Amino acid sequence: MIQDSGFNLEKSIKVLQQYSSSTGMSAVLIDDSGKTLYKSYQKYDFCKICKELRSESNQNINCSSVHLYGSYQAERFGGKYVFFCPMGMVHWASPITIDGIMTAAIIGGPVNMMEPDEFLLAELFGKYLKDEQLSRAIAFSKSIPVVGTERVNSLSELLRILTAYLSDSTWYRMELELEEQKQAADISAYIHYLKSIAGSSNEIPSYPIEKERDLLNAIALGDKPLARKLLNEILGHVFFSSGNDFETVRSRVLELVVLLSRASLEGGADVKRIFGMSYQYLNQLKKFKSLDELTPWLSRIMERFTEQVFNMTNIKRKDVIYKSIEYIRRNYMTKISLDEVASYVYLSPTYFSKIFKEETGMNFNTYLNNVRIDVSKKLLADSSVNMVDISNIVGFEDQSYFSKVFKKITGQTPKKYRESRGKNNP
Repeated sequence: MIQDSGFNLEKSIKVLQQYSSSTGMSAVLIDDSGKTLYKSYQKYDFCKICKELRSESNQNINCSSVHLYGSYQAERFGGKYVFFCPMGMVHWASPITIDGIMTAAIIGGPVNMMEPDEFLLAELFGKYLKDEQLSRAIAFSKSIPVVGTERVNSLSELLRILTAYLSDSTWYRMELELEEQKQAADISAYIHYLKSIAGSSNEIPSYPIEKERDLLNAIALGDKPLARKLLNEILGHVFFSSGNDFETVRSRVLELVVLLSRASLEGGADVKRIFGMSYQYLNQLKKFKSLDELTPWLSRIMERFTEQVFNMTNIKRKDVIYKSIEYIRRNYMTKISLDEVASYVYLSPTYFSKIFKEETGMNFNTYLNNVRIDVSKKLLADSSVNMVDISNIVGFEDQSYFSKVFKKITGQTPKKYRESRGKNNP
């Protein structure tokens, strides 16, 4: 597909090289299936190292899926997206589009936006890696450059500008016309098949409810080829049974749009995104005047619903967890709450609480307290900081509660810890 899209590989590689050289950041160029077309590493081949660690941990995640996840998110969110990979490293992605359709993408990074949290890494990877492998993973994470949030955003914006320069729209209309012709032929063939079943009686076969179920399953699994085939067969039945009456067909298509959106949600697609798409598509449906407009449109939205599923639940969860942890570490000194962090990562508090505990091995408040106590230990080691002030500095409003939590986590009171200067508890 890339060869026929107007995508200029040589030009894209040149842009990537200049971006990587001028920023000092590694970058990867991928096609729309996640295949690496070119990579520029400033220091290490990070994907190679990650692959070795993943093979040792038996985690079923590969870099191409991670890159595609970021690229599709960037396509959804205005051409750029900063995300955490399952190894806890920060990347940013921007798509190269042809008339709004992603043909390729460039992924920048990895970097760390803060010093690696050994405690968290041990929790996340300890259940997969042995001690020696875990030490390698932590050492690898520490070798990644630390880049501040503001610079990461600037690097992401610069990449967005460059990929916009690489984008084109010369082939999209032709591609749509070919798809429409193929769809019309498939529907016509299925109508012919239904007529052959009906024979001379002209009896209309019953609605293929089993095909509808199969279609919903295909969408929930992200299987576009199968979903396309089943949709065309269902449309063939709708056309045949309705005698091509436009209003009858449109009412059935409306029902199908609702079913498609539900299947996409069941497959794990983003709720807000799907509701927005459904509203937009149902409004568009009211404006159509002919079957020639209606059928290719429905095929395209079916593909869009299927794409939203994009079976990357594990990657998305880790991205959310790392973003929430980064937010906690920037705001631990305030009266931060689970609801606040859940809102920051666009999840319901209940679901966020569930996946946070599953991924980190502890609940939200326990992790927040660990972060606060970790900072307070550093402050206690500095005799110039008044002990009475430390609890407020790290986000505890009550001095006695701070002392209670500190002792529970460290085994010592804050006063005893200061006296020992952390010698027994570095």
